[in-house]
Amino acid sequence: MRKITIMLAVAVMAFAYRPPAAMADDPDFLTIGGGWYDFNDNMDAFDFRAEYRSDYKLLGFTKPWVGVEATSDQAVYVVGGLLVDLYFGRRWVFTPSFGAGIYADGSGKDLGHTIEFRSQLEFGYRFDDRSRVSLAVSHISNASLGDNNPGTEIATFYYHIPFSDIVE
Repeated sequence: MRKITIMLAVAVMAFAYRPPAAMADDPDFLTIGGGWYDFNDNMDAFDFRAEYRSDYKLLGFTKPWVGVEATSDQAVYVVGGLLVDLYFGRRWVFTPSFGAGIYADGSGKDLGHTIEFRSQLEFGYRFDDRSRVSLAVSHISNASLGDNNPGTEIATFYYHIPFSDIVE
């Protein structure tokens, strides 16, 4: 049943997706976020993120990003990866992303390895000035590189600032 639900959701999103021409010139972003780390388990903490999301497109649609994440339990994650912005109309943006990075647990949750991978689904609203707000759910895991692979989920609220607004 779960596979059917996922396939149906993907089919609906693919049918609803319309690539607006105006989105082709979207800017690069400084993205800041905060949220609830490990909301599904017993090592919850506050999560803070700062990311640079490039406007450069690989293969015409995939964009690189880099970032740093820190928790109130002194865990730090330096990560980079790829994302895709999918627009639904002029305002709504769905952004799946994937990245890999180096993780240090501080006094927080031990994720089982120094190398960790992050997958994320994000849904946001785009304003006239191209800034955005969004909500995301991400999963960090070592993909069984270590003997222990507990993983964690994070719920995040983001604010995306066009980089040109900062450097001007």
